[in-house]
Amino acid sequence: TDDAKNEDTERQRDGDQKNGGRRYSFARYATFWKWYADYYPIKLIKEVDLDPSKNYIFGYHPHGVISVGAWTNFATEANDFSKKFPGITCRLLTLASNFNIPFYREFLMAQGVASVSRQSCDNILRKGPGHSIIIVIGGAGESLNARPGVYNLVLKRRLGFIKLAIRHGACLCPVFSFGENDIWEQADNPEGSKVWKFQKTLQKLSGWTMPLFHGRGVFNYDVGLLPHRRPITTVVGRPIEVKKIENPTEQDLLEVQKKYIDELFNIWNTYKDEYAKNRVSELTLIE
Repeated sequence: TDDAKNEDTERQRDGDQKNGGRRYSFARYATFWKWYADYYPIKLIKEVDLDPSKNYIFGYHPHGVISVGAWTNFATEANDFSKKFPGITCRLLTLASNFNIPFYREFLMAQGVASVSRQSCDNILRKGPGHSIIIVIGGAGESLNARPGVYNLVLKRRLGFIKLAIRHGACLCPVFSFGENDIWEQADNPEGSKVWKFQKTLQKLSGWTMPLFHGRGVFNYDVGLLPHRRPITTVVGRPIEVKKIENPTEQDLLEVQKKYIDELFNIWNTYKDEYAKNRVSELTLIE
């Protein structure tokens, strides 16, 4: 019946988003992604080679307004991720609600983007050696802090990705994008203000929020919605080996989290004077 066919179609789509999308090479290697990366420009730096016999959970920081560096470097081949990290098949994860939008859903899955749900993460990491995921750790809440020169991260209470890594014995690999917060300005939204309350309410109801951002125009550099042409440099740090534990304790989580945070700050301290010259504050964990 038509109802049964529709159910099968929905089940197939749901399965795709929870198993790494459809990941078409023509979509990831499209020439316009190179042009897109050159606009800012965006570049990808690796600190060490990654062992393709292992699985990795990449943690991306900061979120920025829409995580332009994460998309460009991990959902496309604009900066040759597959050449820099041979044998690593990495899938960028996003909110499951994004797959409810017709056509946009197909676009995401063609790039190999998948749902950030636990089932999706488990399915991908179980695919075999080299299959990995990248999660934008700070989420929607962190996007409200995205302002040029400011690097305030929501990380202290984010233990879900740590637990996931321990349960699978997957290596944790911090990724930091210098300049991610610089490409748009954002309206003031101090905590407790009407704008802030509206944004946080929207976040609670939908899982996403709406930064009131602005950039440049098409024919001017003053006002518009286009991102400013400011460089984004994404650094993939050294992986942290994680011992597989089926039911990790809170102490297990905190020990691994400390190693992760230490490596994240190591990236910051190594590259900040080169790629964050115009910073107005140092890297800060705000919650």
